[in-house]
Parts: sequence; structure tokens; C-alpha cells
Amino acid sequence: MPSGMLPTRGAKIINMSFGKYFSPNRMVVDEAIRYADTKGVLQVHGAMNDHQNIDSVACYPAARYADGSDMTNMITVGASSRINNRELAAAFSNYGKNTVDVFAPGVTILSTIPGNGYESYSGTSMATPVVAGIAAVLKSYFPQLTPQQLKQIIMQSTAPLHTTVYKPGTRQLVDFASLSKTGGIVNLYEALKLALAQSSVNNKK
Repeated sequence: MPSGMLPTRGAKIINMSFGKYFSPNRMVVDEAIRYADTKGVLQVHGAMNDHQNIDSVACYPAARYADGSDMTNMITVGASSRINNRELAAAFSNYGKNTVDVFAPGVTILSTIPGNGYESYSGTSMATPVVAGIAAVLKSYFPQLTPQQLKQIIMQSTAPLHTTVYKPGTRQLVDFASLSKTGGIVNLYEALKLALAQSSVNNKK
């Protein structure tokens, strides 16, 4: 294990509902992410909530290592609302055609709170666990899937959605599909179908 690195404790999927716009020890973070990759860990990261285009505004953990190579075991998530109209992209969500992989429901999400209660919250910190949950379902049924395969299945099963929406933080109208790499919202059903199809093909080889 690299010096000072914490073990993954057997986790194969880590929800990362955090981020910032500076990284004074970026090489240490990069080292940790590379270490997680060697342990077969998929990291699911929230894009953050400042309606920024993180293609042009640095956000950490970044989508790429400092050397420019992709973090293939990390998937970055923006937040969508529940209604397919101009407000489909959450007004607060960060976005980026080259840096945000997928969107997931993150507006008015019912969540547990201390004291055996429930409250509704909004944020990419609510969208990110949705994607982590999809990855966990896939991993439970297909434990052989690597972090890269999990990411590929989640992204490939996310169809582009060409709804005209307000760009987060503005009243400018844009194509929802322009706000992320996949241009769509995650779909567990389609992801399971794709994983099953790929598993069937592999079993026949």
C-alpha cells in the first residue's frame, strides 16, 4: 500500500458526495484514486452545486489525473429534476460535456435523517448515491465486473435526452444532451439489460 494510504476495507463502490475548487495536495489524491483502482473500486463523484461548467472551471477530485490521463474508475454525476421540461437540469448542478459523465435524480429526494426521520434534500450529493446504488445492483448480480466495466455499462445505458432546458444558473435554453458526456439520465433497467447481454456473450466464448 502507498505510504499513508488507507485500505479500502473491502469496498468495491465508494460514494463521493464532496468536492472543492482547489487541491493543494492533488498528487496525494491522485495516488489514492490510483490505489483504489488497483483494488477494483469504482468511485462515484458528485459534480457539485454551483451551476458551473466544470469543463472550464477546475473541480476536484478532477475527471483526469494531473498528467492528463482519464480516471477510468471514477464516474462524475450531475443532478436532474423529476419533470422532463425546461427545468430538467437542476438549477444548482454543475455540468460539463467533457467532465460530467451522467445526470441522475437529485431534486427533492426523500432521505433518512438522525432520529428515525425523513426529509427532502436537493443536490448532486443526492444524485450521486443514485448512481452508486445502480453500480451496487450491477455488482451484486455481476460480481466479475471491473470498475471500468461498471462505468461503461452505466454510461452506455444512459441514452441522450434532447429536451430543451435552462442551462443551470441561467435562463439560457440549451439541449440537455449538451450538459454531460452521455447527455442523459441514468437508467437502472437499461443498465441491467446491457450487463445481462454482455454476460451472456462472455459466457458463450
